[in-house]
Amino acid sequence: MEDTNPVPTPEVETPAETVAEVAAAPAAAPAAEETFEVPAKFKKLVEEIEKMTVLELSELVKVFEKKFGVSAAAVAVAGPAAAGAAEEEGKSTVDVELTDAGATKIAVIKVVKEALALGLKEAKDLVDAVPSMLKAGMKKEDAAELAKKLTDAGAKVTLK
Repeated sequence: MEDTNPVPTPEVETPAETVAEVAAAPAAAPAAEETFEVPAKFKKLVEEIEKMTVLELSELVKVFEKKFGVSAAAVAVAGPAAAGAAEEEGKSTVDVELTDAGATKIAVIKVVKEALALGLKEAKDLVDAVPSMLKAGMKKEDAAELAKKLTDAGAKVTLK
């Protein structure tokens, strides 16, 4: 019993290392490097991000969302909605506000997810945060249709 470590164990990669390699693989693809050049002012930042694990990237996204009060998924939806609202301003537009989710919250989440083309988490967050503005600057006909779908699902909606 002179040897305290009877069998040497081979080195095993931790899941974080494996995730980092997997996450870096698409970024290291030659086609991606050829088609996209990182501007010099962002090169150092991009290099730091490439070294992060998927879990660290997820945490970084959450920090950005809290710090700047944005949602990664909502940005894609807000762009076209804001442009549409500017074009349609006037008395023919209505804002749709969810005032109560009702007893059938899951059905309401499904309707919000489908109607606004959101992810499940974003739709759930909107429904959980009642009263919440679902969509601004909608045509009256479209707003009435959305309000009908939501009330059929058990929610209470206000058109402003």
